[in-house]
Amino acid sequence: MKNRNIIELRNVTLSFDGEKILDSLDLSVRDGEFVTFLGRSGCGKTTTLRIIAGFLTPDEGDVFFDGVRINDVPPYKRSVNTIFQRYALFPHLNVYENVAFGLRVSKTPKNEIDPKVREMLRLVNLEGYEKRKVTNLSGGQQQRVAIARALVNRPKVLLLDEPLSALDAKLRKDMQVELRRIQRETGITFIFVTHDQEEALSMSDTVVVMENGKIQQIGTPVDIYNEPKNAFVADFIGESNIIDGVMNRDDTVTFAGHTFTCVDEGFEKDEPVDVVIRPEDVDIVPSKEGMVKGKITQATFKGDYYELIVDVKGFKWMVQTTDAYREGQTIGIALEPDSIHVMHKSEFSGLYGDYSTFSDEMDEDPEAEDE
Repeated sequence: MKNRNIIELRNVTLSFDGEKILDSLDLSVRDGEFVTFLGRSGCGKTTTLRIIAGFLTPDEGDVFFDGVRINDVPPYKRSVNTIFQRYALFPHLNVYENVAFGLRVSKTPKNEIDPKVREMLRLVNLEGYEKRKVTNLSGGQQQRVAIARALVNRPKVLLLDEPLSALDAKLRKDMQVELRRIQRETGITFIFVTHDQEEALSMSDTVVVMENGKIQQIGTPVDIYNEPKNAFVADFIGESNIIDGVMNRDDTVTFAGHTFTCVDEGFEKDEPVDVVIRPEDVDIVPSKEGMVKGKITQATFKGDYYELIVDVKGFKWMVQTTDAYREGQTIGIALEPDSIHVMHKSEFSGLYGDYSTFSDEMDEDPEAEDE
């Protein structure tokens, strides 16, 4: 029965050398779902994956699979397969035998092996490659073999630990589409680990954003992007201007020296808040017509849009526009009520959202996880 929880983590805690890596994690994954653990290197996402796989045992808390506690069940007895960053294919075996390996180990009847292997090769678009040496395949083809090998035994859950990190940008995007297609076609639960925000948003049913060993937010890609829970999530998922404000009352917030109408409710009167403005949601108007005004300190052509850094009362905003502007220009800024997202203050307040020191290089994240 779909929509039941196939994986549950309850109060899972794990420490290494006295350092807490996971802190009281609670998580449910539904059967047939594509879930992505998203976060920076060291946030705990790969550690969480390894606990689900059975390679690590939590210090505290419980792991359930289909309602059964599996803390002490070894990896080979779990209906879970894992694809790592390095595909670990058998170089002495051809494509067919790499895929068939798990079936032979599990003593699948010989007359069942061939149709299952060929079904998997069709699924990953490698028909006709049966006799190829895996060492002669491209990186993308090797990954497809690894996927076929992981899925041929029909696990209930497939765990994928940064499997696209070694691929070039175009192939990576192609494989994102392919993985999503394969997941939908098989109906197998995929749990995917990445630090790449675009990857997470484009592929997932549910995104789990992690930082400091804790889950910061769980939601659909649209919810995560449009309704971030705190300054870390807002900054990590795309670009965000995060400005100190005061929630005067429901639907009214003051920041940047102006009082704006918004659509947020449920805050205390005059509560200090964080205000999120996405760069693409800023309307540029003549300076005299703006709700606030600012001076452009940097203008960068990005191909299909311009990226502006704008000084608004000493706070640097990022603004994205299809119109050309030059450094030194003063512009007006107008905001629609639904372009303003108000958040409660958190431990991350004041750490993100000012583009005074912004550069593209500072935004990059390491390719590999080291937890």
